[in-house]
Amino acid sequence: MADKPTSGEILGVPYNFERPSMGRMISSYWQPGEGMLVEKPFGVGYTLNLANWRSWVVVLVAGALLWQQEQGTAEQSRADEDEPVEVIVDDE
Repeated sequence: MADKPTSGEILGVPYNFERPSMGRMISSYWQPGEGMLVEKPFGVGYTLNLANWRSWVVVLVAGALLWQQEQGTAEQSRADEDEPVEVIVDDE
């Protein structure tokens, strides 16, 4: 059986299934001078380049949206607890 390649591209999407190392992980997520998206150090596709300021904007917006969603869920559950329950009994 022939050895299968552990990294490359399929339909323009990069993949890498080599065993990850700490140095490769750090160098993949921190690439000054590159764009906002860089190839993932392990797996398929792209990830955020943390050396690019736009990536931090994306992380902050995602965090704010998650926080807002959690706050809305907590407020809704508190509002549901305070409301009376209406029970309808159908006599036949």
